Amino acid sequence: MADAVPFTLRWGIMATGHVAGRFVKDLLTDPSTRGVRDVRHQVAAIASSSSLQKAADFCAKVKAPYKVKLYASYAELVVDSDIDIVYIATPVSHHFQNAMMAIEAGKAVLCEKALTVTASQARALVTAARARRVFLLEAVWTRFFPLCAKIRALVASGAIGTVYRVIADNSLNLESSEGRGELDNSHRLVKLDLGGGAMLDLGIYSLTWVMQILYHLQQEGEKETPCVVSAVNKYSTGVDEMASFIIQFPRHKTMGIGMTSLRIASGADYDFTAGPPVRIQGSAGEIQVFGPAFKPNKYCVIRKDGHGRIETEECTIPKDGGRDNWGHGLYWEADECARCIRDGELESQTLPLDETILTMDIMESILSGGEVRYPESITNQVYQSGGGLA
Repeated sequence: MADAVPFTLRWGIMATGHVAGRFVKDLLTDPSTRGVRDVRHQVAAIASSSSLQKAADFCAKVKAPYKVKLYASYAELVVDSDIDIVYIATPVSHHFQNAMMAIEAGKAVLCEKALTVTASQARALVTAARARRVFLLEAVWTRFFPLCAKIRALVASGAIGTVYRVIADNSLNLESSEGRGELDNSHRLVKLDLGGGAMLDLGIYSLTWVMQILYHLQQEGEKETPCVVSAVNKYSTGVDEMASFIIQFPRHKTMGIGMTSLRIASGADYDFTAGPPVRIQGSAGEIQVFGPAFKPNKYCVIRKDGHGRIETEECTIPKDGGRDNWGHGLYWEADECARCIRDGELESQTLPLDETILTMDIMESILSGGEVRYPESITNQVYQSGGGLA
């Protein structure tokens, strides 16, 4: 019997920056290189908010192999009838307006993390998506790595006993190359008006590890809203440059400890010679995760009765052998979108929308405790019909 024809998901790309470029290259990567045969992806259109030429330059840079529609506005993109889903890679400050525009146009949405600047904006997007019955997913790509699925399955199986604690750090040393101890104030990560700061951009991955182990695996009907304690250092522009937090689930007697920083790196080097950035600790052992918390590539299982043995599983990210630097691991979240939309699902069970809202609640609590205040222009939830922020 011949294999079924794979489901094709047609993408509209909103923004033409670095992250969008990587995502599009992953969309164009041959699915068979990662063992996927049931779904595939087509880049149907690309939009820049400023010019048609910028969209054309982006298209050439990612080497799209077929005719792609180009737009000089996001408003034109979201009404294209040849698009099934819009991928939003604009700054987080723009996510609410841009995602709402696509939802109002009846398009499915994959929106880069953090989904929004505030939890109330996230709730508004989820409400709108559910009302319009369109698919919505926050693009926390790590959550869809096969490595993460394997680790969640190990924890659920009791491989390390009852898990009581998760420790996770996602930090990058972004100090100026001159070694002055200060970041470049032009960097988007230190700009309040772009939703900058360590927590929304980096700390969300530390929190993701806590949530996918200690919250996501809680039994339905027993899910518990956590208590949050945090400490924040602020940068001179007003954003958070370093945050540490404790997420406690009192009924389940579990605790997550998360860290993030713009000043120091999670590992002394990129090989994480200094140790794993993520540790999942249970009554019968520990799982250590190596590689950046956002792009892990190996885990080790150390069992209490293992007599010093370490079980190691390497999880490399498949590359497209015919193209340079293609294959980053972003395609797994795209595959999830394709399968959900193919099957008529409005959200992913791997990262449900209510969990995204709770994560936003936690991050907002951490930032509020550190007196990080974003301008009202990017925190309001009044949708500016017709385009909003460009």
